[in-house]
Amino acid sequence: MINKLEKLSLLSEMIAFAKYDNEINRIEYNFLLGVAKQLDISRQDFDYLLDNPIDYTHLKSHSERIVQFHRLVLLLNIEQNFVDNNNSKGAIKLYNFGLRMGLSHESINKVLYLMESFPNKIVPPDVLIDIFKTQYN
Repeated sequence: MINKLEKLSLLSEMIAFAKYDNEINRIEYNFLLGVAKQLDISRQDFDYLLDNPIDYTHLKSHSERIVQFHRLVLLLNIEQNFVDNNNSKGAIKLYNFGLRMGLSHESINKVLYLMESFPNKIVPPDVLIDIFKTQYN
């Protein structure tokens, strides 16, 4: 299980990901607030992170990094459905965040490629896990 600092770091990273285009729209905000609740982070801490990012804490657990990457995939899809964003710009952003988390570039590329074949570009969690499991072994 991850500690509070790691949870705050995950959420801070997601906020930075959403702010990459300089604003967080209402749908992204609600998604991030839902993730905060899932991580058992208070509304006060969440609101603080919006204006005060904390340093990135690298997750030791490979499975936790995969879960975080999946959250970022979902966040990217929310952003691209809300704003007609350039797909390559979002893909580059997701790719760079994945690399920073220590995930393999082959797995990230495969997820980005497969996104196009799923409804709403949402890769199911089991497919995403299989992609990373294959590359991890």
